[in-house]
Amino acid sequence: AMLDPDRGLSLTIARVVQRLQGSSLHSQLERQARVSLHKPEIKLESLKEDIKDFLKTSGWEKKLQNAVYSELNVFPSPCHPAAPPEHIKEPLAYMRKAQGSWEKRILKSLNSMCTELNIPLAQKRPANEQKELLNKWNEMGTDEPDLSLFRPVYAPKDFLEVLMNLRNPNYENGEQPSFRNHLGLIQVPLKVKDIPELKEGFSELGLNIGQLGIDDAAQVPPEFFENEHVRVGQKVLAEQDSAAAQQYVRQGCPTALRADLWALILNISNQPEDILYYEQLKSNVIQHNLLVDSLIYKDVKLTASNDDYYFVFEDYLYQVLLCFSRDTSVLEHFTYSSATPPKSYIQGKLGMEEYAVFYPPNVNYNSFILSVAPLCFLYHEPSKLYQIFREMYVRFFFRLHSISSHPSGIVSLCLLFETLLQTHLPQLFYHLREIGAQPLRISFKWMVRAFSGYLATDQLLLLWDRILGYNSLEILAVLAAAVFAFRAVNLMEVTSLAAAEAVLADLSTLKVMPLLQIFLFATVT
Repeated sequence: AMLDPDRGLSLTIARVVQRLQGSSLHSQLERQARVSLHKPEIKLESLKEDIKDFLKTSGWEKKLQNAVYSELNVFPSPCHPAAPPEHIKEPLAYMRKAQGSWEKRILKSLNSMCTELNIPLAQKRPANEQKELLNKWNEMGTDEPDLSLFRPVYAPKDFLEVLMNLRNPNYENGEQPSFRNHLGLIQVPLKVKDIPELKEGFSELGLNIGQLGIDDAAQVPPEFFENEHVRVGQKVLAEQDSAAAQQYVRQGCPTALRADLWALILNISNQPEDILYYEQLKSNVIQHNLLVDSLIYKDVKLTASNDDYYFVFEDYLYQVLLCFSRDTSVLEHFTYSSATPPKSYIQGKLGMEEYAVFYPPNVNYNSFILSVAPLCFLYHEPSKLYQIFREMYVRFFFRLHSISSHPSGIVSLCLLFETLLQTHLPQLFYHLREIGAQPLRISFKWMVRAFSGYLATDQLLLLWDRILGYNSLEILAVLAAAVFAFRAVNLMEVTSLAAAEAVLADLSTLKVMPLLQIFLFATVT
């Protein structure tokens, strides 16, 4: 049910106020207002206005604006007040049902692993083990436990199978007319953008606009654009305005400013209370042993140690992911995610809420690791790195692991990718389909991991600049289609899935921005 704009706005304001009331920013603002009462420029007769002016000049108003902006970016626009809460999670019943059964399958897999290996989902660590873990917290990578019995809970291709089997029950036997000619693997009728709409949405990527990541722009000599762009970036940082930063990074971030600009967009300031919170998560890791710890360990070993770029960050990866698996504040995002967190209890405490452990719903840690690793290039302080990752997860990455109808959700991205290929490269699409090499079977893993582990790091960061800048993951599907377009000549010659995979096996030499520009703005539509 749609809301009239005014009603929607007042609901949004009420929700933002309610969410900010319990925050540390709220108490800081109150404290600042009290402090200001002792200042000579604050007059009793104009008290309210004077305090407002003081908060403006002392930079607190900007902090409040950023907090409001952050809320609006993360939470969906309000539903009709009469809508049941599950509609906020996901409006389509068949999507909610599919997500529910996928979660059951994951939990069943976890539970059967516990039974098989005779280990609980969660238990307290003995004191000597706690001490040992604390001592080697910064070098966990030196450990070599035997994890041969632990197996990944699912692989990307298992998840793809589930998405391929999704159907809208209202359309029996594919009778939806507009959709009948969609020949991809995804068979649900969701609205995705066409190239004209994407051009409009991503207008700052246009051919005549300066971009970081394009070396040979005809209009402006690149070094001239870069120097000017750096100057503007420093100004944006000095202003400390999240909305301005988000607009700015659409043209790419200068390397030296990226860490600060991303933190500003995500509204992460690493206050003392944030550092304390991280320390509490760390002590929880040290006190309790979860089954997922072994899964995280195994995946980090497999992922990081096989990757020339990421292996140096192995210790950071353990710290961030072990803490993340204990972080209950992440549960907030389940009010607007189609997922519901599975819950388990510390051994012997079944049903006692204070001993409940919420299981992170995505137990494919391999993708998690690949979404933390690139951030290690930017942030070297564990609590800051942790907060940035957590915010990236609750804004973006969770959508790649849950079944929903959201435009940035993995189902829509798969459909967008297939539609772009089928519409703009029909010959290639039909050829690959004929030889049993459905393009999505190749590109799915790129999108599910937001291209981490596939692109060179500098290119990956330029891509993620745009995810933050547009507050959307749709660019992942556009890039996946652009890669196929770029390699189309070679792909037209292959005769099997294995050969097609070989053509697309190495993306590490690709330059992201030219590919996106050519595909979006130079394709004849």
